[in-house]
Amino acid sequence: MGVGDEPGAASQAPGPGGWAHGSGWRAPGEVERDLYAAKLRGDWPAYLDVLARADLYHAMSRAQADAQPGWIHFNPVRVNGHLMLAFHTDGMLPAPVPDPVFFATDLADLAQDWPRDDEWLAVNPGTPVEAFFPATAAHRQLWRRHVERATAPRRGRLRTLWSGGPLHGPVAHGLACGALLCVTNGSLWNAMGWHGTGYVRERRRLQEWWGITDRAGWASAMEDLLAGEMSSSVWGFVLGVRRSLALDFGGAVELDHWRHATTRVLHHRAAQPAGTGQSVRSVSETELRAQVAGAQRLIGRIARYEARFRADGLLPENRFVHSVAAWDYGRASKMARWGLGARYCALEEAEQAVLRAGRVSRLDYRSWEDFSAAYILGRCLHFDEEEFGDWYGEMLDAHRILTTDPASPWRNIPFKQP
Repeated sequence: MGVGDEPGAASQAPGPGGWAHGSGWRAPGEVERDLYAAKLRGDWPAYLDVLARADLYHAMSRAQADAQPGWIHFNPVRVNGHLMLAFHTDGMLPAPVPDPVFFATDLADLAQDWPRDDEWLAVNPGTPVEAFFPATAAHRQLWRRHVERATAPRRGRLRTLWSGGPLHGPVAHGLACGALLCVTNGSLWNAMGWHGTGYVRERRRLQEWWGITDRAGWASAMEDLLAGEMSSSVWGFVLGVRRSLALDFGGAVELDHWRHATTRVLHHRAAQPAGTGQSVRSVSETELRAQVAGAQRLIGRIARYEARFRADGLLPENRFVHSVAAWDYGRASKMARWGLGARYCALEEAEQAVLRAGRVSRLDYRSWEDFSAAYILGRCLHFDEEEFGDWYGEMLDAHRILTTDPASPWRNIPFKQP
């Protein structure tokens, strides 16, 4: 048995976790289930194998995080005579509160950056899956070996909170609207009490990707997403022309018909009064030609994406995407949680935003499959540039998981209310 294969004497002492034996305790997620099974067997190498592929969270004061956002602060506690650093797996995290906050790390980084040899690693202390490990240089070398042999993917998989997160009902439906991105990132799709990548990284995510640095910016983005107004209005216009034609003629719209109708609408708009009472063109001839050419390019892009979607099973034959608002609604479901992780809103406010995301999605779409194709088209139009690379491939994989896995929320939550 290698150094550190057993967690040490501290883990054998009676503690709060003892109540789990025979109590019917249910692990909140697969990580905690596997840790608990390994602990019951006394299989500490297996316990470390599970830990090596898990995200780990450590609490620190918000003042510390705000004062030095590029730094992490370890806060040791004394347990059974040992100084320990307490880390939680994501299924065991408490609901977010203003203070303290958490930073996220993993066993690989802890093996590299552990602060002091005399401080132990405490995993989920006070719970049925608690364990305590010495953390000398020799023990950390053992952690590295467990990290090196970890093969399970950390992204591109469905992860669910079996307890502590909604599985049915309106909140679960709203959370499931963000499930494509949750599967892609390997995060818990129904974690309403969101910590995500940790407080500092959630703030950095919102700043770098969205330009959001405060509560007002988050609230503005949230409203734009829920209104379906964050994505390009040109996409909505072009798709809206085709949708009107389909309603008028009661069926599929030929590509040439769509192109000609779009050009006519643009010319009609350009000929409308500019609002001054005079019948003058609202755009120049040069601007109009550019608008027409751009719309025609966009129609071609959409048609090619939809052809690929049909070939890959994202769209049924003879079906088309009528709106990409789903991309905004799905991101709204996630924005609610990102705002909570960054402490730009409270839990109750985030939950209300998730509920709204579910409601507007149900109004605009008929099924999870319909919603998914629209979301993926919006994402591809924004990021993919017809490369059909990771921006598309990750979403296709997530769509297939969510539409086929028996445990998927899309298989267990009706898209429309009965």
